[in-house]
Amino acid sequence: MVDETRGGGDPSASSARAIRRIALGVSYRGTAYKGWQSQPGGGTVQDLLEQALSRFAARPIKVMCAGRTDAGVHGINQVVHLDTDIHRESFSWVRGPNAFLPPDIAVQWAQEVTAAFHARNSARGRRYAYVLLESPVRPAIESAQAGWVFRPLSLQAMKQAAAHLIGEHDFSSFRSSQCQSPTPIKTLRRIDIRKIGPYWRFDFEGNAFLHHMIRNIMGCLIAVGSGIQSPDWMIEVLAARNRDAAAPTFSPDGLYFLGPTYDSEWGLPTEVAGMAWLPGNS
Repeated sequence: MVDETRGGGDPSASSARAIRRIALGVSYRGTAYKGWQSQPGGGTVQDLLEQALSRFAARPIKVMCAGRTDAGVHGINQVVHLDTDIHRESFSWVRGPNAFLPPDIAVQWAQEVTAAFHARNSARGRRYAYVLLESPVRPAIESAQAGWVFRPLSLQAMKQAAAHLIGEHDFSSFRSSQCQSPTPIKTLRRIDIRKIGPYWRFDFEGNAFLHHMIRNIMGCLIAVGSGIQSPDWMIEVLAARNRDAAAPTFSPDGLYFLGPTYDSEWGLPTEVAGMAWLPGNS
């Protein structure tokens, strides 16, 4: 009798088994990595996750993610899916790969889904948060986990500027030259801004985001909040459809991919333990 859980036995018997699709929620601190997407030289979150999954499954495993993140950007509930012909309990898809992952990457949950589910294409939106420290002194404890400004910021001015970005727009002014999206037109559904003690938290939700889009928006919001630009300057930047019209790209340190949003029919977790760590979630 073949033991499916060990991935061994007769190859023909293995090929006859049904293919299962597994969705995983993954958290990671992006500081040490070159971003999410696999690269020839390695050093990405995807590379390490696929290596851990392959060791656990005793065969090559590839994953598809909900949204790629840049170098230095953190993931709280990144969702991926994989296809496999082996059967293991959901908790095994969490504990098994985690045994082979470094301390700053961890699978949070696993759930079998139908073949109709696709981590990227089934997503209805993506959520990000940016955590910013306002202080005369640069961060130490929060180094690489929060952005930093030393000038006081105006909440009202930033909210007025952010309101100009809500809706469907051509976001070319906030688009990196390396962006691979087929279109710069995206829908930004909300930007929430609040201050918690010395920290600022910016929450973004949209159908999708361009490469460096949030970091470029952050640069503009901080220019407005610190009084360098007026709130209506954001209208000019958006209308220019030119990257040169916007502020410099802001640091990746405080940017967190909170995860995608899906239709409730999939029943996938939307919250994980790591979210409670962020200012404003407690």
